[in-house]
Amino acid sequence: MMDKENMISLVIPVYNEEASLPHLMERLRPVMKGMGKEYEIIFIDDGSSDKSLPILKGFTAHPGVKVLELTKNYGQHAAIFSGFSVAKGGIIVTMDADLQNPPEEIPKLVRVMEEGNYDVVGTIRKERKDSVFRTFPSRIVNAVARRITGVHMTDWGCMLRAYRRSIVQHMIKSHEQSTFIPALATYFAKHVTEVEVSHEERYAGSSHYSMRKLINLQFDLVSSFSDFPLKLIMYAGIGMAFLGISLGFVIGIARLIYGAAWAAEGVFTLFAVLFAFIGFQFFALGVTGEYIGRIYKEVRKRPEYVIDRIYSSDVKENIR
Repeated sequence: MMDKENMISLVIPVYNEEASLPHLMERLRPVMKGMGKEYEIIFIDDGSSDKSLPILKGFTAHPGVKVLELTKNYGQHAAIFSGFSVAKGGIIVTMDADLQNPPEEIPKLVRVMEEGNYDVVGTIRKERKDSVFRTFPSRIVNAVARRITGVHMTDWGCMLRAYRRSIVQHMIKSHEQSTFIPALATYFAKHVTEVEVSHEERYAGSSHYSMRKLINLQFDLVSSFSDFPLKLIMYAGIGMAFLGISLGFVIGIARLIYGAAWAAEGVFTLFAVLFAFIGFQFFALGVTGEYIGRIYKEVRKRPEYVIDRIYSSDVKENIR
């Protein structure tokens, strides 16, 4: 009989990682077997356009391997949620498929969680092998996440993390369209910690996180957990209104003292003030629009993901 409480579920989203997958599986199996616990490895094909899915299907020849085929590319966090929905273990570990997170670190997370009875175990990447174009935005995300959640974790961007099943179930029930899983988990968790893990060069290919996706992820984090940008706009509007009134008063006095010729009849001053106000208005509309757009996604109640088929060594689970 399967002991689900002591079982380890490993959830790995995959998007166009055909070059990395064979080596990933080669390293994963001895690690999972070496822990001496029941385990399952859940791969989620997030609409890959390369040969990732056929390779993943081949992995189902191994016991304990399950592959979820999504109908299209829903994004990393939605793919992880789909894996959460079928995970059976008492401890659920997430990691990327690009091998920047060494599989050999998984037992450390499980051990720390069990010994400390933690709800969430995060990780800190030692000596990151990413470029400055990745590490600098990551620092911004970390700073914002700490500010918004009030949880002082060092590295929010590393996907190698461990969660108790109860925390995962709470996250699944949230049904949020745009969210940030590491931050959402801390909302439900009481005991949280993090451990240092090694970090490797990407095994093959390049990162699928473009600057646009990183910005969207940042706004998902902010909009899901805080209304601070809206409040900032309100306070900035009050401040600009005060400055506008003050500037108008100063210009009026200056014109009385120095005449209409002062400051080129006031044209330059007018344009400067006008451009500042217009720029702020567009910024305010953009931020407000992002919030409204996310509200629109929520009220439509569309599923965050659609599983087209599940492949497994168990014939009963090869469903569509």
